[in-house]
Amino acid sequence: MLDPSSSDDTGGESDPEVAREPATKADGSLSLKPGAESRADGSRQRQHTAPLKQGQPATAAAGDGHSAHQNLRGGSTGEEEERRERERVQREEEEHKVQLQIYVFVLRCIAYPFNAKQPTDMARRQQKVNKQQLQAARERFQAFLNGETQIAADEAFCNAVRSYCEGFLKSERVCRMVQSGSCSANDFREVFKKNIERRVRSLPEMDGLSKETVLSSWLAKYDAIYGGDEDAWRRRRRGGQRPHLGGAAAAELILSKEQLYEMFRLVLGVRKFEHQLLYNACQLDNADEQAAQIRRELDGRLQLVERIAKERRCPELASGDAELYVEELRSSVNLLMANLESLPVSKGGADFKQKLKRSSAGSTFLDLGDDVDVLSKADVSLSFALEVVIVEVQGLKSLAPNRIVYCTMEVEGGEKLQTDQAEASRPQWATQGDFVTTHPLPCVKVKLFTESTGVLALEDKELGRVLLEPTANGPKQAQFQPMQVPKNSQDPELRIKLAVRMDKPPNMKHSGYLYALGHRVWKRWKRRYFVLVQVSQYTFAMCSYRKKKPEPQKLMQLEGYTVDYCQPQPGLQGGAVFFNALREGDLVVFACDDEQDRLLWVQALCRATGQSYKPAPPPHANRRKADTPASPISLDPCERQGVEELVSASPCRLDHTRLFGILQKQTLRHRMNDSFSCLGWFSPGQVFVLDEYCARYGVGGCQRHLSYLKELMDLSENNTLVDPTLLHYSYAFCASHVHGNRPDGTGTVTLEEKEQFQAVRTRLMRLLENHITHFRYCFPFGRPDGALKATLSLLERVLMKDVSTPLGSEEMKKVLRRCLEKAAAVNYGQLLDFANWKAGAKRLEDAVRLAELVVEVLQQNEEHHAEAFSLWPELMREHAEHFLALYRLDLDLALEAQPVDSWSSFPLFQLLNGFLAADAQLCDGPFHKHLQDAFVPLVVRYVDLMESSIAQSVHRGFQQETWHSVKNGSATSEDLFWKLNALQMLALELDWPEPAFAEHLQRRLKLMAGDMTEACVKRTKSAFDAQLQKVSKWTELRVPPCACTMLNVVADAKRRCPELCALDTGQEQHYHSKIDVLIDNAFQDMISALVAKLGAVLDAVLSKLSRYDEGTLLSSILSFTVKAAAKYVEVPKSGADLADAYVTFVRQNQDILREGIGDELCIEKIFDQWYSVSTKAVCVWLEDRLDLQLHVYQLKSLIKMVKKGYRDFRLQGVADGTLNGKSYVTVYNRLTVEEATLAVKAGHALDGVSMRDSDQDDD
Repeated sequence: MLDPSSSDDTGGESDPEVAREPATKADGSLSLKPGAESRADGSRQRQHTAPLKQGQPATAAAGDGHSAHQNLRGGSTGEEEERRERERVQREEEEHKVQLQIYVFVLRCIAYPFNAKQPTDMARRQQKVNKQQLQAARERFQAFLNGETQIAADEAFCNAVRSYCEGFLKSERVCRMVQSGSCSANDFREVFKKNIERRVRSLPEMDGLSKETVLSSWLAKYDAIYGGDEDAWRRRRRGGQRPHLGGAAAAELILSKEQLYEMFRLVLGVRKFEHQLLYNACQLDNADEQAAQIRRELDGRLQLVERIAKERRCPELASGDAELYVEELRSSVNLLMANLESLPVSKGGADFKQKLKRSSAGSTFLDLGDDVDVLSKADVSLSFALEVVIVEVQGLKSLAPNRIVYCTMEVEGGEKLQTDQAEASRPQWATQGDFVTTHPLPCVKVKLFTESTGVLALEDKELGRVLLEPTANGPKQAQFQPMQVPKNSQDPELRIKLAVRMDKPPNMKHSGYLYALGHRVWKRWKRRYFVLVQVSQYTFAMCSYRKKKPEPQKLMQLEGYTVDYCQPQPGLQGGAVFFNALREGDLVVFACDDEQDRLLWVQALCRATGQSYKPAPPPHANRRKADTPASPISLDPCERQGVEELVSASPCRLDHTRLFGILQKQTLRHRMNDSFSCLGWFSPGQVFVLDEYCARYGVGGCQRHLSYLKELMDLSENNTLVDPTLLHYSYAFCASHVHGNRPDGTGTVTLEEKEQFQAVRTRLMRLLENHITHFRYCFPFGRPDGALKATLSLLERVLMKDVSTPLGSEEMKKVLRRCLEKAAAVNYGQLLDFANWKAGAKRLEDAVRLAELVVEVLQQNEEHHAEAFSLWPELMREHAEHFLALYRLDLDLALEAQPVDSWSSFPLFQLLNGFLAADAQLCDGPFHKHLQDAFVPLVVRYVDLMESSIAQSVHRGFQQETWHSVKNGSATSEDLFWKLNALQMLALELDWPEPAFAEHLQRRLKLMAGDMTEACVKRTKSAFDAQLQKVSKWTELRVPPCACTMLNVVADAKRRCPELCALDTGQEQHYHSKIDVLIDNAFQDMISALVAKLGAVLDAVLSKLSRYDEGTLLSSILSFTVKAAAKYVEVPKSGADLADAYVTFVRQNQDILREGIGDELCIEKIFDQWYSVSTKAVCVWLEDRLDLQLHVYQLKSLIKMVKKGYRDFRLQGVADGTLNGKSYVTVYNRLTVEEATLAVKAGHALDGVSMRDSDQDDD
């Protein structure tokens, strides 16, 4: 039983100091009076009275003797566990008593508020994201990336989503946010929005498409991906079960009183039936009683104030005096009286009462309020199926055996049925009659008739009858029933065997006779027939019926009632066993004659009410589970002393500061566990109740906010995210109060408040410094929005010594600098754990991976947290340098472990240097300079070794060169130019930040490229000259492919020279040496040498033709020889052999050059020079023979060679100006004249060979 410390005296004449002293009763139980002393006394008492096990020796109990101690160790352990279990149960019972007492005060605050209202301007909180929703979001975005959705997107959006998934959704910090309950879907969307805003800003401008349009489109696609099947899910929820009134679905709305009752019942862990008992005992539905209770409380507080003023017993004050303290207490009570006086007298009358209404037929029923449908008689209509089976009649002796008898049956108000006829000697039928009735207590009449034999008889004679009142619970078997016979009947023992079966309808759950007495219905204790009727899935009614009536006399809707067993009530006659139904404002007591019947009734009613409380029969009422604390109050009216003590407890005798602390703590925990991401903000209903409690029971604003601060700091220290704005509000209020600014009109400050404030300030300082130190994990990805900035503002406020003296900037910087130095170590330690970095790791791959994570951390700090530190940018730069300094140690260790000639660390430099060079604050910082100092020797050594390696490869390569064509040159040249280009590209990619070394490196590489190219060209020219010395000088000469390759090498060197060897000095390119002139000269020399070699073949052909010159002995011999041979054999046409050989020579070499040389300019130069040299050679040869007539053979050969050469070179692309040059015109004119002269002298001597433009002799 509950044993509160309050007495029946409600006058409130108590002293606050006395009230805090422990009040221990004779039985050793503790009162509800708070204070550490009472808890300590209770603990000492329990330890002192812990019993020894019966029969335990004193020596064992005192610990004397090692052997005894060993023997009794098991027993002592069992006793210790039993004692701890008893203490735990007792402690839970005491805590529950305190919570019940707080609940009484909360009920009164809700029932009759006169100080506070539910706020309507509070920001709506977002729904939490739980682990399942986070996993679902990950799967949806992964499905989008895998192409499993129908959402169309471009590559840029896919890249943004991929970055969002890898960097945010899969982050460990997001899991922590979700686990702490501080993450909402809006946070997810804002992080994505911030990410894509940065990406879209970097995109180029597009005509007709603004970046705002792109952002809107991407956000719409994000919503489509994140939403998934949420709309269908919401539709299913809407069509499901009704939401709970006190659930989180309505927590953000303005709540009704019933919803507030339910919410705080769950907050304080009060059971449903306890609430119902306390509701009735407090008379919460009676507005007059609530107003009277407030007047009694205020009168008691006034008496307490006067006693304090008289005895001058006020708490120790740090500011103000006793008179001001008493005056403030008196003013607070007067303000409450004024608030109460301002309320209208009729306030709450209709809202607090449950009314009995009368239907059109005059019956009464219970109205449960505006939110519950009222039942009428039509809602509880029943329909029964009756089966009447007549078997036989016995005791019929007065009739002749052959007389005809039959039976009739009817239900009151229904039709009449008749059996078949039977002889009196054997009156048996086994006939069944089926009826339908709406009467729960119908009347069934069965009559026995015999046929009348008289002529004038109009009706058959009635021999007997029986009247039955069946019920749904009645017997189903056929039984003999005595019949009522007429007075003059000769068969007084006539009886009939029949069965009446009354089927139970589906909506009838139980029925039977009960005694009942209630406050609203059944106000007289009498026996009635009751039926439990189910109206719908959620609605049941208890109905009482009269005989032969289809409608209930009275009914009671069971929603909200709690059913339990109870003891017999004094003064009630009738009924052996009792049970009752209880709810706010009503109590109905039932009784029946049988224990089994009571058990069935209680079970049926429990199912109908849906109550969570399961009543136990009285024989087992005292049998409780060890781990379930018993309730301090009972449903039994005889055991309600605890209820009366709770209700009658004087509020003035209790420490409401402590009680409110418990209430606020439980409310905050309930709030943090609902489905909203509240960050410590109460709901409007909770704020209303807490405000009303503080105003009504005199809880000071400073004490309230100190308690709130402690609870919020407890949550924050347990990794639950709390809005720093809340901490700031509460701290500012307390600081203003302690420093005398009177935020709530209170001028006195108690010593306890000041000490608690100092303790809270010190603790808050540590908490804020810890949050700033762990800012990446306390405010991941900058969420909640503005929380880090609010934390810094609060830290600045806490550092202030008072509210008027501003804080110096250096002091704030000093604290932040210390926190950020620790933050660098914390962040780097977390990074090492995430990367699975092992101490002393020397693998370069691990160092690169760690560098990527370092860059990512610094980028996230800049993106999400730099704005909060915008007033102290130098501190964030120092934090980044400290962070990089920690990485510097691992970087140096990894670089030292690399081989001397290993260059795989250059990508690491590119990664770090690229990030640092792009950051204006970190560029040329300590770490950046150290990075350059660490890699300068590596770069210099790498260039030295590469220069030596390239020089050696050039030397060995040209010694072993086969001059097979490879791409644009030979194998050696291609390798050389690739190495030179790769080396310069590496220097470009390094993007060395120091200008002096970067310029030196560039000059060094350009000079090296020039030297290597010069060596390559010289060796190639030497090889080319050597190769030309080996070729033939006659028409069998074919340009070797290796010569073409050599020309390609030099041409490629000339093409690459500006890129590899020239320094870009702005407007013009500057070479270290005359490498460009060298290449041009070598290239021209090679072309000239080749053309000269080709021209030498023509010189040889012309020399051979000189043998046919006119007037020479050799000419006559050759002419005679040809004529003589022509008589005997077929001699080829004159000039065909030599000319054809030369033409073939020209054509084949043209094809070789065209196919082998890749530079078109080189081919053009060769063909131009070759044609010019050839034409000039013919012209000179003819000029030497101006006085001589050409021989027929000479003329034929020259015509064919000149004419076909002209055409071949024209086809190879030689320009017309070169083709029709002066030499060609001279040759053409001379040959034309010679042809005409020969035609006059010899006729057809030329055999069709002519300078005319004809193709007949091309082949």
